[in-house]
Amino acid sequence: MATPEVRPSSNNEESKLHFRMINEQQVDDICIHFFYKPHTISLLTVTLLSLMYFAFTRDDGNQDNNIRVGVLVVVCFFMVVSVLAFPNGPFTRPHPAIWRMVFGLSVLYFLFLVFLLFLNWEQVKTLMYWVDPNLRFAKREVDTMEYATNCSDITWNRIMSQVDIFVFAHFAGWAMKAMLMRSYLLCWTISITWELTELFFMHLLPNFAECWWDQLILDILLCNGGGIWLGMTACRSLEMRIYRWASIKKIHSTTGKIKRAVLQFTPASWTFVRWLDPNSSFQRLAGIYLFMILWQLTELNAFFLKHIFVFPVSHPFTWCRIVLIGVITAPTVRQYYAYLTDTQCKRVGTQCWVFGAIAFLEALVCVKFGIDLFSQTEIWYVALWFLCMAFITLLCLYGMVWFEQNKRKSTFLQDEDRDVSNSCSSSLDGSTEQSGSLGLSEPTRRRKGLAMNRVVSSEEEKEQ
Repeated sequence: MATPEVRPSSNNEESKLHFRMINEQQVDDICIHFFYKPHTISLLTVTLLSLMYFAFTRDDGNQDNNIRVGVLVVVCFFMVVSVLAFPNGPFTRPHPAIWRMVFGLSVLYFLFLVFLLFLNWEQVKTLMYWVDPNLRFAKREVDTMEYATNCSDITWNRIMSQVDIFVFAHFAGWAMKAMLMRSYLLCWTISITWELTELFFMHLLPNFAECWWDQLILDILLCNGGGIWLGMTACRSLEMRIYRWASIKKIHSTTGKIKRAVLQFTPASWTFVRWLDPNSSFQRLAGIYLFMILWQLTELNAFFLKHIFVFPVSHPFTWCRIVLIGVITAPTVRQYYAYLTDTQCKRVGTQCWVFGAIAFLEALVCVKFGIDLFSQTEIWYVALWFLCMAFITLLCLYGMVWFEQNKRKSTFLQDEDRDVSNSCSSSLDGSTEQSGSLGLSEPTRRRKGLAMNRVVSSEEEKEQ
């Protein structure tokens, strides 16, 4: 006797569908099908032919160059495998293959950090000097610069001397963070808690020491505040847009085709974000608190890495890491937000998982190779930092819930006023019809006469 087939429950299917929306987003309304076909055989043929060409035609007499080229080719081939095997993630613009390669780069960085944990300090220095021999002569910024000196000397020239390319990078970074989080309260909370983080970790990283006007005016108000305002303004404009995408084949003018190709690098749609509402669960509150802690940890890792491994801020190590973390943060925040707010999404996305692993692995690498630095840690400072983070985060969460409650109240009152006005207008219409029936309105009498004719004719049809 055959056993009946067991079908999966509808809840399980819905959770899989919701997870797929943030982990394997599909492309709707494909314009040019050539760019979205697999082309797996063609890609395999091109990669194998190129590998054969470079393997048998280049000069392999230089041992150092062999290793560099070999590592570069391994990375390139891993990108090819990423395009073929890894998920799209939550985004599809400008093309899903780009986000697959971003995920592949994050996996490579994750594996590199795992490999780094099993080296000793001498091996790490040898690896760094092999990548860039100039790092042998690098010095820490603390050894060459003075921080928080003559803070009472506030002049225009001194303030302008602090404005450099890093200030604009700071401003642009906060604009991007605001576009990712899309919440004024969340952005300002992270901004203020980061300044407190600098104060509590100043005993470990002396470059966190700043004059009060530098920290308050340049950092919080201008860079952080200006970047947050610009990012949130961009979010509002993107929320107000109507997203109707025309196929590039249906556009006949050259200018229109070029404009449509440029718009391919903009979002296909824009999601309105609400991190908290009055009915939020404790798990959601804890998730937002964990999000803020992880964000602070990622920011701290950047400063500890360059301090422990001794490379300057302008070095490619710093910029490459910032760009990589910034790019993988975009799908990470989207997946984490869906996990917190969507009750049908039962697990975090793969990019979010890798991002969390990278943040903790970077911290482990810093602790292992900076054990002498962390042995000077003041436990009370770290404990106070955790308490301040918890207190300010709770204030932020309370403010977000309070804002949503007031917004819901105002919306409810507006709906009530609209209902009252509609009822008043309907009563006025009724009184007008009554007055018309008394001979005061000829058009109304004519409409009633037509209605009676329709009723009589319908009754006659029924009798027939």
